[in-house]
Amino acid sequence: MTSAREQYGEKTDGRDAAAPGAEVHGAVDGSAGVVSAERLPEWLAPVARAAGTIEPRQLSRFLPPESGGRQSAVLILFGHGARGPELLLMERAGTLRSHAGQPSFPGGALDPQDGDPEGRGPVRAALREAQEETGLDPSGVQVFGVLPRLYIPVSGFVVTPVLGWWRRPTPVGAVDQAETARVFTVPVADLTDPAHRVTTRHPSGHIGPAFLVEGALVWGFTAGVIDRILHYSGWEIPWDSDKQVPLDWRA
Repeated sequence: MTSAREQYGEKTDGRDAAAPGAEVHGAVDGSAGVVSAERLPEWLAPVARAAGTIEPRQLSRFLPPESGGRQSAVLILFGHGARGPELLLMERAGTLRSHAGQPSFPGGALDPQDGDPEGRGPVRAALREAQEETGLDPSGVQVFGVLPRLYIPVSGFVVTPVLGWWRRPTPVGAVDQAETARVFTVPVADLTDPAHRVTTRHPSGHIGPAFLVEGALVWGFTAGVIDRILHYSGWEIPWDSDKQVPLDWRA
């Protein structure tokens, strides 16, 4: 099987890519709300390029209304682990009223202190929420892109996906067990592996992409965004979309 380094184009001589946990000279501290694609590891270049050109309808058919909706943001954080490129996810507690047990990106609603939703507010919110939920240090995250706002009709959230490179990883875990069951990383190689890809069908009739990884079924908004990132970054491997996993009404 092709290694993660080979599949995502990372050079093995280390000259252009940051070593795991290494400080990158001149990299931008994401906690300031600044977005910069400078000095990213080479394998992340396709994601950064896609982020600069992708249109809202290329990501989802659910787009924000002209007015209304609750402004929120999620952090799509790429790191480099033992098996190469990986993505940070968390699993919601099974006791929650909505989306119980569902994997998701860290994130949540904008607070007044985050600032202008039209400016750096979503970046600050994504990092703040990620820190509150997983305990990560935002100063070790380089925000390198912001995707178009999307809409989650069932909750009324207007979501801004914020892309980050975990240039200086710090320990993470579930900060509040009442809200988060666990925090985990998923190798990008597993997300692209056709054996881990399925389609979910909700009783409401909604059909969407999903991933069976790390003992979890990643579906819904999170899976949809991951699916589009893989596709427009050129990482997608053909998979059998006819392989379906049914969901129940509680999902």
